[in-house]
Amino acid sequence: MPNEQDGRTDSATDPVERSRAGRAIRSSVPRASIGAWTPADGRDPNRVLAAQDAARDPDLVPLRHARMGASPFSFYRGAAAVMAADLAPMARTGLEVQLCGDAHLANFGVFASPDRALVFDLNDFDETHPGPFEWDLLRLVASFEVAARDRGFDDPERVRIVTGSVLSYVSAMRQFSKMSHLDVWYDRITVEDIATRWGANASRDVVRRFQRNVDKARSKDRLRAFSKLVDTTDAGPRFRSDPPVLVPARDMFAPAQHQQLMGSIDHAFRMYRRTLSRDRRVLLDRYRFVDLARKVVGVGSVGTRCWVALLVGDDESDPLFLQVKEAGASVLEAHLGKSKYPQHGQRVVEGQRLIQSSPDVFLGWEQVDGLDGTTRDYYFRQLWDWKGSADLEQMTPETMAMYASICGRCLARAHARTGDSVAIAAYLGKGRTMTASLVEFAARYADQTEADHRAFS
Repeated sequence: MPNEQDGRTDSATDPVERSRAGRAIRSSVPRASIGAWTPADGRDPNRVLAAQDAARDPDLVPLRHARMGASPFSFYRGAAAVMAADLAPMARTGLEVQLCGDAHLANFGVFASPDRALVFDLNDFDETHPGPFEWDLLRLVASFEVAARDRGFDDPERVRIVTGSVLSYVSAMRQFSKMSHLDVWYDRITVEDIATRWGANASRDVVRRFQRNVDKARSKDRLRAFSKLVDTTDAGPRFRSDPPVLVPARDMFAPAQHQQLMGSIDHAFRMYRRTLSRDRRVLLDRYRFVDLARKVVGVGSVGTRCWVALLVGDDESDPLFLQVKEAGASVLEAHLGKSKYPQHGQRVVEGQRLIQSSPDVFLGWEQVDGLDGTTRDYYFRQLWDWKGSADLEQMTPETMAMYASICGRCLARAHARTGDSVAIAAYLGKGRTMTASLVEFAARYADQTEADHRAFS
């Protein structure tokens, strides 16, 4: 099992013994039972969500509710805490990995690696925490069922999509179980891999859509962010106002409070740099902090304190945007135990470094003193760096099936990096039993999500 402090696994154990141990788990947690979920008595999703609202910026809670109320899939995206509570009573395999914690399909995407390749990977780790591998897999398959229903896909199409994600996960885990630890660690999915491995059998329309998304992602860089988010003023570059999504800090507070906040953030930058390797500190030190704005992102994160900082190098032609995002306790901690890290920004960063194939060079953490006297945990990362995500509104059944397969392999690699791929592969077997169970679970949980959405709206 992984150690949250360093990601080690029991890799010294003989592979034959590990495989035997994985298969033995089937007797206590049959694969057919993995999807045997029923709602618990007294289940109250709205109470779970209200508890989260209490810790968030009250000005943004109505926006969070509006975004979650837009559709069952939007609700699902914001209800990771609800699903964690739903999974908690179920039997667990004990095959632990570093979980993403919120592995729904919209939390995968493309972004630039440090060597400037465009890679596909998980890209949200707010809920990362050690736990049983199946929790991430259950979160993933249900997301595809809910999203496919939102798109109006029929039953056979939805079954094909969910099946594809599971079989891709199983196949990839079997491959990883036979690879060396270094080869697993170096494995990644680039857009060229996607074009070769998945695009070869896709229709021309799917290939064209894929290439458009790749081109769009490459154009979403710091210079484009500068043109969209920043105005040039007499005082220099400053964030423009676009409430409620983007609100400059100077518009939120009186001058004295604004100055105090800027000082707190500036101090946090100096402290945060200590969480970077020395070469990256040298790079960061070439930039100076000039402005700050509150930026609302996503669905589940709405209401958490999320800032975006503008830094510049020698002049405005060299901007750097860093997201300064509040990190609270993972929704998994109430059910799987508290994090071993001293603060949640570190929990998120260390989890991301374990899971992701190409973490951001500016990924780090620090605490920030708020104007209300509360010290909160934050993590830091670049805002835009060739970032792109799937356009769910334009997905056809064929496109979503391909995307599900890519996500399945990506999730398997994430789990193989920190878990026992040999034992997991042995437990999964060829995947037929697991697939049938997860298809059933996805449909049942999608029914529940639609009911929860109606009750929430």
